[in-house]
Amino acid sequence: MTTLRLRVAWVDTDASGRIHHTAALRWAELAEHEHLRALGVGDMTSFPRRAIRVEFSAPLRFDDLIDMTLDVEHVGRTSVGYVWRATRLDPDGSAVPAFEGHTTVVLVDEDEHPRPLPPAVREALTASAEVPA
Repeated sequence: MTTLRLRVAWVDTDASGRIHHTAALRWAELAEHEHLRALGVGDMTSFPRRAIRVEFSAPLRFDDLIDMTLDVEHVGRTSVGYVWRATRLDPDGSAVPAFEGHTTVVLVDEDEHPRPLPPAVREALTASAEVPA
């Protein structure tokens, strides 16, 4: 699991004063890249998104402090599935779930065709995968 502590920036909000939905996607990708770096995976540009799903459960506003977590949900032959969550850390010490999302990425070659994950990458991702309770 990778966890990043972030603060909602002004640029992350829209006219309603809440985060723009795309901020969740950027933060998830940031956590994904940090996870891959920690595993020693150097190639991060050959994993385009295949599917993204996100559900929002509580608002996030400018200057809110959040913990953004990312777990590997599954490792396929050519793809990786992630689950990611943001939790708002309120000044009173409470932690409020703000959103949860799922992303599937596919490793592609120069011609944008899916290709198998290299064994070392597959092993690293599998070892870091979320363990079912």
